[in-house]
Amino acid sequence: MMADIFRKASRGFSPCLRRFSDFRVTKQSLESPSTPLSEQASLYVHWPYCLRRCTYCNFNKYIPKGNNEEIMAKCLQMETETLLQLSQVSCITSVFFGGGTPSLAHPSTIAKILETVSKKVTLSDEAEVTLEVNPTPVGRAKLKDFHHAGVNRFSIGVQSLQDNDLKSLGRDHSSLEALQTLEEAKRLCPSSVSVDIMFGRPEQTVESWSSELSDMLRVCDDHVSLYQLTLERGTQLFKQVHGGQIHMPTEDTTAEMYQAARETLQQHGFQQYEVSNFARNNSESRHNLSYWKGEQYIGVGPGAHGRFVPLGEGGVAREARTQTLEPDVWIREVQQRGHGTRRRIQLGHLELLEEVLVMGMRMTKGINHKNWELFSPELSLHEIFGASLNFQELQQSGQLILDDRGLRCSWKGLALLDSILPILLVELDRQIFPKSAS
Repeated sequence: MMADIFRKASRGFSPCLRRFSDFRVTKQSLESPSTPLSEQASLYVHWPYCLRRCTYCNFNKYIPKGNNEEIMAKCLQMETETLLQLSQVSCITSVFFGGGTPSLAHPSTIAKILETVSKKVTLSDEAEVTLEVNPTPVGRAKLKDFHHAGVNRFSIGVQSLQDNDLKSLGRDHSSLEALQTLEEAKRLCPSSVSVDIMFGRPEQTVESWSSELSDMLRVCDDHVSLYQLTLERGTQLFKQVHGGQIHMPTEDTTAEMYQAARETLQQHGFQQYEVSNFARNNSESRHNLSYWKGEQYIGVGPGAHGRFVPLGEGGVAREARTQTLEPDVWIREVQQRGHGTRRRIQLGHLELLEEVLVMGMRMTKGINHKNWELFSPELSLHEIFGASLNFQELQQSGQLILDDRGLRCSWKGLALLDSILPILLVELDRQIFPKSAS
């Protein structure tokens, strides 16, 4: 998938769904079509600091040199205000505080940012406000204050219930501390607590994974996010594996783990609504769904990404915006000009459709015709894919479904999405650029 789309949801996919960062557009942007402007967006706020770096982590996070929370809070407020004004939106539907470790922030920082949002646009009482929490004693002790500050959904980074694995991964909590944090979060926000759990860990087996997941499902709330541990260059884990100190499960084993997890979660009443996400009792993440549906979102903070139509830029073209990565540099830029946007790319028609396709196909419901028409009024899903022989083969093999509801993967196809997407993207490209593709 587009590697910059959303930090949280791209942390790890199914075994057959590695990062789709290779799917880069190589053609020049076309002028975007005149599509109806949305007056709403979601907001992602990145807190870049951690107390330590996990052995597998290559995210945009930093170990703070000192306590600069006051200046970070002011700059996050300032950039939020600037980008909200620039985006033209009148309503924020959800806010997600990610990182890094946003639970290291003082609850008053969260409250100030939400207050800034409320002063500029509408943030209704029903808006979903999520905070990622590292389940340490310090994180647990602050949950009540975070809730009082306006957070109504917690995402708990449990990752494992095995203390030895937590230690080897560089996590700074124990399984007991994770369970205690989970219980407190459930008490404060019942049915609005998500648990992150990781599979494909060193020396892990299908049997041990299934047992651990079953234990987790006995104590978790109504939302589970699965993440496959992936090796990233430059991390300590990468060096350990390539040095022969640690052995990772095979690709076939992790594929089996994923399928076993899907079946176990279903047996416990969880419905899979996206490649890595499962919910029961209507507890889906509304924030992440906004990404997958191709809706506008604003990214605030070091390294954050956004997709929205900016004020005074022609009025119809959505931009991909990236904020400066390094916190100290970002702070200086925000102080100087109100925001730390480092890169702006106007999305052409093809780029926009590619993102809608890649993101939408992650959902079990796929892409419905009405939503696709918002972005592609001139070419329907049937017109783009219906006559393709490669597409028809995927249909006949039971991996893809195209009907009156729209386009989606079957249960079987969702686990093979990384091999399906290139075929869909090539066909989309051929329809948008018929001459160059012939």
